[in-house]
Amino acid sequence: MDREKAIAQQEAALAQREAVVAQREQTLEEQATALAASQVQQQELRQANEHLVLAKLEADTLKEAAVLARRRQDEFLAMLAHELRNPLAPIRNAAALLARADCTPDMLHRIHDIVDRQVHHLARLIDQLLDVSRVTQGHITLHKQPTAVAGIVEQAVQMHQALIESRHQQLGVQVPAGPLVVDGDPVRLVQVVGNLVHNAAKYTPEGGTIAVTVRQEGDAARIEVQDTGAGISAEALPHIFDLFVQGDRSLARSQGGLGIGLTVVRSMVQLHGGTVQAYSDGTDQGSTFVVTLPALANTGIAAEPVQEQPQAQGTERVLVIEDNADTAESLAMVLRLSGYEVEIAPDGPSGLDMAARLHPRVVLCDIGLPGMSGYEVAAQLCRRGDQAPLMIALSGYGAAGDIARALSAGFHRHMAKPADVATLLQAISQGLHPNEHHAPR
Repeated sequence: MDREKAIAQQEAALAQREAVVAQREQTLEEQATALAASQVQQQELRQANEHLVLAKLEADTLKEAAVLARRRQDEFLAMLAHELRNPLAPIRNAAALLARADCTPDMLHRIHDIVDRQVHHLARLIDQLLDVSRVTQGHITLHKQPTAVAGIVEQAVQMHQALIESRHQQLGVQVPAGPLVVDGDPVRLVQVVGNLVHNAAKYTPEGGTIAVTVRQEGDAARIEVQDTGAGISAEALPHIFDLFVQGDRSLARSQGGLGIGLTVVRSMVQLHGGTVQAYSDGTDQGSTFVVTLPALANTGIAAEPVQEQPQAQGTERVLVIEDNADTAESLAMVLRLSGYEVEIAPDGPSGLDMAARLHPRVVLCDIGLPGMSGYEVAAQLCRRGDQAPLMIALSGYGAAGDIARALSAGFHRHMAKPADVATLLQAISQGLHPNEHHAPR
């Protein structure tokens, strides 16, 4: 019995030890599990901390970008106010001179040149603002066709010839003897080269040199505009095509501008599948801008003949529907001096009434009229069928959608204000006598 009892006690002790061992093993497993969970938590905490650090860095970057964007916006608004006020000063001075009885013919000619230059400058600023808005919103539509590069350069240079001559700058233009053609929107490409030529003239001192060179490089057309002007600093060069960026931020701002012209250039060139690059050795070392565009094979493009400014053939009645009295009266004076008989209506209903009574050959109509829009006026005049007059919309709204809406309403042409007088007279003459002109109404 003692032996059995001893064995039983040993077995009980062994079972107790096994229980203790099992308990310890369970404890170790629990500790291992807890340790693994702790390690996972630590890893998650490290990842969360890294995410927080990255989020903070990103937030700081966004904050810096927002501060920079706000500063650029404030600078742009200040530049815009400056650039809009500058041309208004000579225009107001010109108005004061015209009121004087002792204004000589020579003074009148000089006043005309001053006002014409400043109005073109204002129109250019407005066009740039509209273009940069369309670019940033992706609303630019190109009307491509085979286009001779030499013709593009010629038109662009002619646009800024007066500025170049007024600054006594030397301009050299080299184009290839053979035809060099690209598939592009001629209006936009003239704008591209014109902006670069204008920049060169603006930032080159009097007596400086500007060179425009065109040549073919492989399958590309290369347009180079080089000047001996202010140059571009190393800090500004990488950002020269960015929106609202300018090298000169001083109060003098002798060159002026809004800092958006080169942004428009880059966007237009990229839309044509090309590239634009800027080069400069630094301040006062001149600049070179190079545009490359995919070239086409020779398509036999011929230059169109230059049209002379038309005059009215006989007395033809024009009705001007415009609620701005100064705009209406000044336009009427221009038309009367060009040989037209002109009547003015201040709004849509009175314009329709006068059109019914006077049967004008031409109606020049504003779009934003009080009460009845120009679209409604055109739609009602269209109902006269063959008796409907030639209708030209003159409007401050000049986006592609505005033009399309005007044409769908019944207008034959749409011209953005301020319309070039020679172009307007050409449009009227072509509309009245289409068989005597190369371009259709």
